[in-house]
Amino acid sequence: MINVLIYEDDFAFRETLCILINGTEEYNLLGAFENCNQIATHLTKFQPDVVIMDINMPGTNGLEGLRIIRGNSPNTQVLMFTVFDDNENIFQAICNGANGYLLKKSPPAKVIEAIKEVHEGGAPITPAVARKILALFPKTPARSNDIDKLASREQQILQLLMQGFSYKMIAAELTISIETVRTHIKRIYEKLHVHSAQEAIAKIYPNRSL
Repeated sequence: MINVLIYEDDFAFRETLCILINGTEEYNLLGAFENCNQIATHLTKFQPDVVIMDINMPGTNGLEGLRIIRGNSPNTQVLMFTVFDDNENIFQAICNGANGYLLKKSPPAKVIEAIKEVHEGGAPITPAVARKILALFPKTPARSNDIDKLASREQQILQLLMQGFSYKMIAAELTISIETVRTHIKRIYEKLHVHSAQEAIAKIYPNRSL
């Protein structure tokens, strides 16, 4: 089971997320709150695997909540789920340690897929947001010598992850199965001695980490 915690101030939207998660067999909804005022207590009480986080909330907002999570529960995966697609909010969320960034117009199936993906170490990002992230960094980033440890296919998959591709999108792009994608990503982690896509990208492209 994937244990999920929600922070969303819009009541109707929060209820929709609750129904969506409760209706998915492999997910367990721990709680849903309108802001992050008690997030440190919630982390200790619930120990979530994945947090779905809005940005603009009364009281302690999502960006501050994200900082608290990283300081108190670094292994918790945080999926930002917001209407904001401006560079400042995206950049702050990524710098604060977000593991994924989806816009609220994303279809329900994408949200469910993203929760599982971020729990497995992926970095689900809405394609439009991924393009904005790439625009924030140099076009030809410096590369670490660690890239030589990776086979050409593994380098290719890492590039697609950096562009915001999901496992399913990578499988379609390279005409391979999702299980094959997962196997390649596992090997990438082993070769680079990392535990997530964010860490792998940061190690290979230190000036362009997600």
